[in-house]
Amino acid sequence: MAKRGVMEDITEAETVAVMAAAAEDMGAATPETVAVREEETHHPYAFNVSGPRNVASPNWRDLINSSWKDPNYKRTVMACFIQAAYLLELDRQENRNEHNNALAPKWWIPFKFKLSQTLIDERDGSIFGAVLEWDRAAAMADLVLIRPTGVPRAVLALRGTLLKSPTMRRDIEDDLRFLTWESLKGSVRFKAALEALRLIAQRYGSSNVCIAGHSLGAGFALQVGKALAKEGLFVDAHLFNPPSISLAMSLRNIGERAGIAWKRLKSMLPPKNEPLTENVNEGASSSNHISGFRSWVPSFYEEKASADSKKKWVPHLYVNDSDYICCYYTEKDGGGENESKEGDKENKRPATVNNSSMAGAKLFVASKGKQKFLEAHGLEQWWSENLELQSAAVQNSRLIGQQLKSLYSASSSAPQVQGKLQ
Repeated sequence: MAKRGVMEDITEAETVAVMAAAAEDMGAATPETVAVREEETHHPYAFNVSGPRNVASPNWRDLINSSWKDPNYKRTVMACFIQAAYLLELDRQENRNEHNNALAPKWWIPFKFKLSQTLIDERDGSIFGAVLEWDRAAAMADLVLIRPTGVPRAVLALRGTLLKSPTMRRDIEDDLRFLTWESLKGSVRFKAALEALRLIAQRYGSSNVCIAGHSLGAGFALQVGKALAKEGLFVDAHLFNPPSISLAMSLRNIGERAGIAWKRLKSMLPPKNEPLTENVNEGASSSNHISGFRSWVPSFYEEKASADSKKKWVPHLYVNDSDYICCYYTEKDGGGENESKEGDKENKRPATVNNSSMAGAKLFVASKGKQKFLEAHGLEQWWSENLELQSAAVQNSRLIGQQLKSLYSASSSAPQVQGKLQ
């Protein structure tokens, strides 16, 4: 009995010692672990802090009625993917890795996507975009056995300007490039984004691929998507707060207004030479009308045939009236009205077919009255619960017509490329 009591005392003492040692180890590790978890949970860019509310993760019900059929859901997810592209660069700058406290993965994991590729600017090593692909394994773990209707196989997400010292210089350099030339083709980011988009479009088919961007990233997405459309690959595009201001556009608008004013002035001036007789004038007029009609009819049918043979690329534009960077996309194309007043309709009409009826975009406008610029230009507004949008089926804005008109004036060989690649 005494021996048993001693053994019980020893066992109890050893147990207490082991528990005390474990408590010391846990006590030494707990503060750091708790700090990491608190930082991840309470960080202003954490998904559970600033992300969308009441957005369901894909589940087996999506096999019956896919959430991706809802345009609001799709807009929300695309905005989240762009936020992930921003956070990939911030994670890099602040030395957060994907295994511990990285913020970016939380913005694509709930939607059953995975990171496939990061797009890196070779000038400063910064991350400016990411390719996200449908994660089949994660989906099957939640009994989503097949990809629901409307879910893209891959998404290319491009961030905008980050006012952080490691990447601010190159971001502003591209901002100024667009502001001056209204083109981003000279940037290394344009080439890298085009190659990445072309690769996934050829791998999965253009109908299963999306490109999305915000601010400067939306400018890249628009021009990269247009370049790929010229090759016959039409991808779904979602552009948030795309830039609409440039020096080239301002000079072009000034030139157009000056030309319209000059034509109006000429129409009010008396002709140089009075006609000798009315009969001669009538003959010349009828001859001009006949020749004009003959020259216009074939060109009209050529344009119509060309328009019918080409698939339209219609990007989705999300703009805010209070954002002076993107608000000019809401200006409607009034070129047809001005041209109809000038009299020479025979030569003007084919151009109207190209610029107005072909080039268009699905425009969604957020308008809450007067807002501060940072709020009106922010990405988080596009997954906000109280967002109110004014939408148009296909909006023929003047600016989108100018930016996409080259897409429909190119040669008609593009659709053949699409068939070969898909």
